[in-house]
Amino acid sequence: MKTGTQKKGVIWKRARKSHKGKQDPKNREIKQADLEMLTLSAAAGEIDLKYLDESGFCMWSEPSYTYYQRGEQKHLEQTKRRGRRLSIIGLIQHEVSFVYGLVIGGVNRKSYIQMMEQEAQEAEKNGRIRVIVQDNGPIHRCKEVQQLWSKWESQNLYIFFLPKYCSEMNPIELEWQHLKKDELSGQMFEDELDLAYAVMNGVKARGEKGQYSTERIKFNEHTSS
Repeated sequence: MKTGTQKKGVIWKRARKSHKGKQDPKNREIKQADLEMLTLSAAAGEIDLKYLDESGFCMWSEPSYTYYQRGEQKHLEQTKRRGRRLSIIGLIQHEVSFVYGLVIGGVNRKSYIQMMEQEAQEAEKNGRIRVIVQDNGPIHRCKEVQQLWSKWESQNLYIFFLPKYCSEMNPIELEWQHLKKDELSGQMFEDELDLAYAVMNGVKARGEKGQYSTERIKFNEHTSS
């Protein structure tokens, strides 16, 4: 709640959940140093560095803090049905590109593999090392995926796993926050298709603001199973 006293330099904002208590400090320090080296290599043009993650959206928008004129109150009229979750999997290359795909429900290993296969093919075609930074999610480490690691490496595609409970080390997390807060916040959607178009428009708007390209991958039908 907003108090009667205000301090200079203090703002009122929603707190975020943290997993720092579960982190392994030593492992995080080692991984952070390795990631900084990869970042330097990417800045020097020696490699292509991308960050991968998944997130989700729903038709019902969560109420958020905002400013109103005294005596006014904004209401968000929810639709009759909450609808199914719309998930996104994305790959961002700083100031260069954002590649993503959308699925109803959760992102599964087949969607992930299709995206990674495309990245491996592009890395092989370009003849450049491409490193994908990602977390330790189940679909990123399942048996079927592990069997593809050596193949992808032969195509110049390598995976860098972040330490557990260190999502703040992945800058794509900020992209999800801005997409939800700046592009979708306060909107209601009649169905999943309406929501999907809003997400696509939001991604496009983010790309135009940041002056980087955006591309949507259409997953094969079999990836939904």
